[in-house]
Amino acid sequence: MTQHPPDIVIVANGVLADPEQLRSLVARSQTVIAADGGGAHLHALGLRADWLIGDFDSLAPEILAAFERTGSRIERHPPGKDATDLELALDLARRLGGTRIRIVAGLGGRLDQTLGNLLLMAQATAAGLDLALSNGPETIRVLRGPGRLALAGAPGDTVSLLPIGGDAIDVTLSGLAYPLTNARLPFGTSRGISNVMAARAATIALDAGALVIVHTSMDNPTANADTTEVEG
Repeated sequence: MTQHPPDIVIVANGVLADPEQLRSLVARSQTVIAADGGGAHLHALGLRADWLIGDFDSLAPEILAAFERTGSRIERHPPGKDATDLELALDLARRLGGTRIRIVAGLGGRLDQTLGNLLLMAQATAAGLDLALSNGPETIRVLRGPGRLALAGAPGDTVSLLPIGGDAIDVTLSGLAYPLTNARLPFGTSRGISNVMAARAATIALDAGALVIVHTSMDNPTANADTTEVEG
């Protein structure tokens, strides 16, 4: 499959699993948004931030000032805001017209923040976006029904599917070691954990519901974030 660079990269304040992956995504993106403390990851690597957004309770003032001197745009929010910094960054990405968005450093650290970040990907306002969270060899997506996801990877890659928000209806898998045809995956089941790619391409489709899909690359840790096609 053809690789497509992201429109926007959002850097959150979680654990940065792969600095070189971040370098690669930033180099190929049109716009880079730092969600508050995510600016520290960019600063440490000498990478640009086109925008910084948040209440800036987790970013050193000298780092924020350094970005401001180099022309980064700053959007400040009060500490008593009703959204996390990542949610604000996603809203900004949509306002900027981004449709292919990659989130980096969105996992690790506080469990509540990690779960909140994953649930943001499943919110209704994310529908229609090509949205993925890149975490080193892992790429995390949410597929909503009716929809289809074409994965590119390598034999042996792990692909896990977790229903979210209810049952996933009429799930069909091809190109995986354990195929399904029009199956129901109940919410809370572990049946979809640890499937395996049997070839370099696989397809996931469902008629209704939503799936969190975790694709773990065993070959090229930076590849699968940009070689996946979504049809909704």
